[in-house]
Amino acid sequence: MSSIAPIRNPNPTIQKFFTDGSGVTKSQRCTCFRPREGQEIGFSIRLRRRRRHGLSAVGARSTLELPVEHENQSPPISSSYRCSKIPRPNQVVLEAQARVCTGPELTRPLNEEQALKVLDTILKSARGELKDEEVSKAQLGAFFAAMTIRANAFPEATQWSEGEWHAMKLFWPQLVQALPADIIFLADPEGTIMGLGNSPHYAGEGIVEMRLVGALREVLAGGHLGYEEVQGILKDILPLEDDKPQTVKESLLAAFLIGQRMNRETDRELKAYCLAFDDELGPPPVADLKSLTHYGEPYDGNTRFFKSTLFVAAVRACYGESSLLHGVEWMPPKGGITEGQMLKFMGANVNLPLMLAKNLLEDEDVGFAYVNQKEAHPSLNSLIGLREHIKKRPPQATSEKVQQFLRARGKEAMVAGFYHEGYEDSLLMLMRRRRVHAGLVVKGEEGSLSMTTKPRSVSSSKGLPVNYCSGFRLLRTSNESSTDGFSRQNFSIEVNAQHYGFEPTETPRTDRSVKKNVELGLAALRGEKGPAYDRIVLNAGMVDHLLGCDGAEEVQTALQRAREAIDSGRALKRLMSYIKFSQKV
Repeated sequence: MSSIAPIRNPNPTIQKFFTDGSGVTKSQRCTCFRPREGQEIGFSIRLRRRRRHGLSAVGARSTLELPVEHENQSPPISSSYRCSKIPRPNQVVLEAQARVCTGPELTRPLNEEQALKVLDTILKSARGELKDEEVSKAQLGAFFAAMTIRANAFPEATQWSEGEWHAMKLFWPQLVQALPADIIFLADPEGTIMGLGNSPHYAGEGIVEMRLVGALREVLAGGHLGYEEVQGILKDILPLEDDKPQTVKESLLAAFLIGQRMNRETDRELKAYCLAFDDELGPPPVADLKSLTHYGEPYDGNTRFFKSTLFVAAVRACYGESSLLHGVEWMPPKGGITEGQMLKFMGANVNLPLMLAKNLLEDEDVGFAYVNQKEAHPSLNSLIGLREHIKKRPPQATSEKVQQFLRARGKEAMVAGFYHEGYEDSLLMLMRRRRVHAGLVVKGEEGSLSMTTKPRSVSSSKGLPVNYCSGFRLLRTSNESSTDGFSRQNFSIEVNAQHYGFEPTETPRTDRSVKKNVELGLAALRGEKGPAYDRIVLNAGMVDHLLGCDGAEEVQTALQRAREAIDSGRALKRLMSYIKFSQKV
């Protein structure tokens, strides 16, 4: 049994102990160092040997020991990663937004008691009577825009309830006196909902705001905008900068974002959000790779179940399938576990410039990378605070999953998770627009990319099932050619893990615990068989097969090479190398 000596570096890095091949030590300790702090954050993996199904296997129970003084830098719970500089939204209005700032079928009208409470809260806030619980301008914009769209364009079942009408008639005369003109405009843009007493001819202040107000008149009526119009507005307005006066009022921008989502964005609108900031930092770096997969997880993360994608990326890197992950540390509305949180918890640098991410992708000891949105798209990243205050997901929640922050000289593929039926087609449309060779959308657990080995519930007949996949891939031989020069095969499938030999298991719960998610993933990469191990193997192998990767033509072959990458210790070594090399920056 051979071992690699501990690595110490005067710069912030990671000290680790490995064993090569299938041999493992009885204990392994990794000590991570925070950037510029020089203080240790340790985690240990205690290993035990056991037999499973008559075969000798190495099991690992991973335990991360995080000193209390480091919990602020690397907290164990996902909600702790929320930026403390973002003002908290008013909870009464936020709860109402959760009901009314959504689609034509999902909106839940307020009853009279609820509507009275919300409008009373808004009025008190406008009069300055709520010192620490002020209703933000973004909340006012989102709430009143949603109410207007419901009145103008929603089906009868999700239009205003009788209680909402009674409450608005009671409060409207006082609201007109207390609220600014931009909010009154959003509440009744044409003077046709509440009648007299408003300002239907509000035009905005300045050229940019006037352009936005013109677009809002169409959105508030339930209409749609063109590609150039949406892209032009976004480029005029963003980024939002704390130290500079904004070109438009926060209320109007919030109304625009939530309004387009409620109207169900058209393909041209989503394309505008997707491509608007491609050139923000110049042309993307091009990595010298034969294969690159862009992973688009929902940016707001997982709140309940084990999240496998980071560990899948380490597995796929072992046999030449490079993966680029991207996201943020924390994002509303879920504020769940993200890849950025897990990497930061393990000591990695999560703010790599794009060129350094390219270097990690090309490094023969790593082969995957993570890009933080604030490094690649500062303009879209500046919306995080506003997104918390509009409560529901804006159009960017879809388009940001289909980004191409880096390019490859070889084949490129994209994978994205989704939850709401209908968005799978939009995501695939955006992937084709990116001219990638293969694209895949997955309805994983919580809308993530994590397919499960849990059997499908007999009661889950509504909508597409978990493990539903749809996509396209290059045809190996074909006489047909698409408009962009690629010959593609379309497919859709519901992945049943039991058909490929997996035992049915419940998904491990993490319940916002970054620490627990990391423990499960590290234990699996050390070879401990169980639900987390199976999910990493399933997701690595099935993605390889469905994307048409070389050597993955047969599902069982693809699954077996994923197992070998884990059982040999190579996948764990890749992950540890990533942490070490990222900290050299």
